[in-house]
Amino acid sequence: MQMRVQLGDIAVDLVRKDIKNVHLSVYPPAGKVRIAAPERMSLETIRVFAISKLAWIRQQQRKLQEQERETPREYLDRESHYVWGKRYLLKIVEADAAPSVEIKHSRLILRVRPGTAELKKRAIVEDWYRGQLKRAVPPLIAKWEPRLGVKVARVFVQRMKTKWGNCNHRERSIRLNSELAKKPRECLEYIVVHEIIHLRERHHNDNFFALMNEYLPQWRSRRSELNAAPLAHGRWSY
Repeated sequence: MQMRVQLGDIAVDLVRKDIKNVHLSVYPPAGKVRIAAPERMSLETIRVFAISKLAWIRQQQRKLQEQERETPREYLDRESHYVWGKRYLLKIVEADAAPSVEIKHSRLILRVRPGTAELKKRAIVEDWYRGQLKRAVPPLIAKWEPRLGVKVARVFVQRMKTKWGNCNHRERSIRLNSELAKKPRECLEYIVVHEIIHLRERHHNDNFFALMNEYLPQWRSRRSELNAAPLAHGRWSY
């Protein structure tokens, strides 16, 4: 069950779950606040807990509001683009040949036919990002499947509007946001592990976080690194 709790000027999304402890999160990009609480915990107890954390919530929201954000990409020369957490300057090369993208030194070189429209350039680059992620994920799956004792049936890579990743427990598949190819590789591994663990534990409950702590003890720092990286113009959360 989900409901909205108002604490002054701060709205909190409250979700009740079969868990033992309260979990408080502040999500990018705008600082959305979410509390997952045990099903039997009273609303008053949850409100008292949230009020006690107001200073921390406001601090996290300020950090997110001050975080670097990308302006909308126009696919012009010397425009900044990120690949695996590093910044590259775009170089447009027009030639009567098949389009391609490559990294050369500090440049992201986009080769297109003369007169190629911005939307087509965007599609070429986004397809290249998907390819980057598709090549990076299989070694991570091979690394973590035996450690976690589960098998991933399928992996999908696509540009997602609201999540870095998700898991279909019934079909044993995971879905990853192609925007992860712009973030540090450690962040990708954190999301992959997160989703594979969901094949063992569907919910964000105490058992899920215990598994995260056991298998990837540094997951919180990697999540912080992901949240600290420049945010895309769209809205991403996790």
